[in-house]
Amino acid sequence: MIWVRTIFIVLLVAGAAVYWYVTRPVAVAVVAPTRGDAAEIVYASGVIEPRNWAKVTSLVRERIVLVCNCEGETVTMGMELARLDDTEAQAVLAELRARLRFAKSDFERVSTLAARNIVSRSELDRATSQVGQIEALISGQEARLGSFILRAPSEGMVLRQDGEVGEIAEPGDVLFWVGRPTPLLTVAEVNEEDIPRVVIGQQALLRSDAFPDRMLEATVDSITPKGDPVAKTYRVRLALPADTPLMIGMSVDVNIVIRVSEAALLVPGLAVRDGYLFTVEDGIARRRAIEAGIRGITHIEVLSGLPETARIISPFPEDLADGAKVALREE
Repeated sequence: MIWVRTIFIVLLVAGAAVYWYVTRPVAVAVVAPTRGDAAEIVYASGVIEPRNWAKVTSLVRERIVLVCNCEGETVTMGMELARLDDTEAQAVLAELRARLRFAKSDFERVSTLAARNIVSRSELDRATSQVGQIEALISGQEARLGSFILRAPSEGMVLRQDGEVGEIAEPGDVLFWVGRPTPLLTVAEVNEEDIPRVVIGQQALLRSDAFPDRMLEATVDSITPKGDPVAKTYRVRLALPADTPLMIGMSVDVNIVIRVSEAALLVPGLAVRDGYLFTVEDGIARRRAIEAGIRGITHIEVLSGLPETARIISPFPEDLADGAKVALREE
């Protein structure tokens, strides 16, 4: 019957098509391993700071009545940078001094009466105590008045001024940064799982948005002994060369070089999954276990398990079976 023959032919063609689809070679991109230097690095973010500097903050909440306007200028230790409104504090001091004069007058009167046995010893002790208490209050108020004048904590340059006349200075607000503009440091925060590999003297490479085409150098200078238990980081200071173009306050990406393997066998990181990669041998995909060494940003060092002449499938084919037929597409 014609219709039976037609169905048979259709099924035969469909079966052949399915067989071809299932057994057809999978097109893959392959790359060859390369030789190059592999560097194990620890990444951190950092900020440029001077080695010697200090923040000048207010201890009281008052209005600023005078500033030096000396940003970028050299200052000496103790030089006045700003003055806060001390009108109220001066009034309190004047009141205390008036009370002291009265207390001293009362003390002299009681002392005279005590010498004549007209008043008791306890009355004399009371007058003496009153004078001492007011004198202590005056000393404290005079010391507090010193907080209304902000002075340079050391010799150096006013790196930045963040206060203007008429503004209210809040306790703890930084109004001035004073320090030496050189030498400079990079202060970086390194994760606690990486800090055991960082030691003083290691070299580091820095990248900055201000100098996108330059790789800048630094050297690990010191490591803080105590980390931040909340952020789980340790502060690492890196010394910068005298001719660095970086400026105070710039942010940088820090790559601390832990070790370097020269002329290492390298494969793309995208080609490796859990210690395995695929190679192509005579049109067949072969799954290989490798011993990985240094893992870089784009490449991984292969210590063993891979011939240098291998053709590697990249990226790693998630759905490809070991032994599957493949068609090469060179990249």
